[in-house]
Amino acid sequence: SDLQKQEERGELLQPLIFVLLVLCSILLYFKVSLMDPGFVKPEEEVKEGEDKGQGVVIPQIPGDIKLRRCGYCLVKQPMRAKHCQLCQHCVRRYDHHCPWLENCVGERNHPLFIVYLSVQLVVLLWGGHVAWSGLYFEQSREWLQQNIFLLVSFFLIFIFTIVVLLLLVSHLYLISCNTTTWEFMSHHRISYLRHSELENPFDQGIILNLWRFFC
Repeated sequence: SDLQKQEERGELLQPLIFVLLVLCSILLYFKVSLMDPGFVKPEEEVKEGEDKGQGVVIPQIPGDIKLRRCGYCLVKQPMRAKHCQLCQHCVRRYDHHCPWLENCVGERNHPLFIVYLSVQLVVLLWGGHVAWSGLYFEQSREWLQQNIFLLVSFFLIFIFTIVVLLLLVSHLYLISCNTTTWEFMSHHRISYLRHSELENPFDQGIILNLWRFFC
C-alpha cells in the first residue's frame, strides 16, 4: 500500500517526530502550569536545610538586611521569595506570574519552563516551515482564496515564534546572570539588592550560574 511505501522511504519519520514534539510541548505545558512553582511552606514546616542553595551568596548581602515576614500569608520569606497576589502564596526564587500558564514561574518549575519554551520554539519553526513550503505565490484572487488558510496560519505562527524566541532569549540571559525577571525589573525596590554593594550579589559567572540553574 501507499502507507507501506512511504514508511519504507522514511517519509513518515518527520511527521511522526513533529507529532511527538507537539505532544511533548502539550505535556510540558500542563506539567509547568500544574506543578508547585516553589510555594513557601508555613514557618514551622520549613527545614533548615532547604535554603542551602542560597547559602553561598548570603554573606555578600548586607548584615542589616533581615528576612521579612509576608503580610499576606504570614510566613517568613526566604531570600529572593515574593508573594504572588494571583496565586495567594509566597514563591521561592520568584520570577514572574505567567498568565498563559495561570501559574507562577519559580524555583521548582523555572527549568521546565525553559525546556517548554525551547520545545515550543522548535514546533513553531517547523510548523512555519511547513506552512511556507505549501505556498506558491501567484497574483490572482483565486490563488488568494485557495491559500488564505496557509497565509493566516503562517502569519500567526510567525508572531508566536517571535514572542517565544524573545521570551527564551531574555530568560536565558537572566539565568546566565543568576537573576530573575522580578529582580531585574524591580531592582530599585528590593531591599537586599538596593542595599548591596554589588549590582548583582548572586552572580557567580555564566558557567556556574547555568550549571546551578539546570543541574
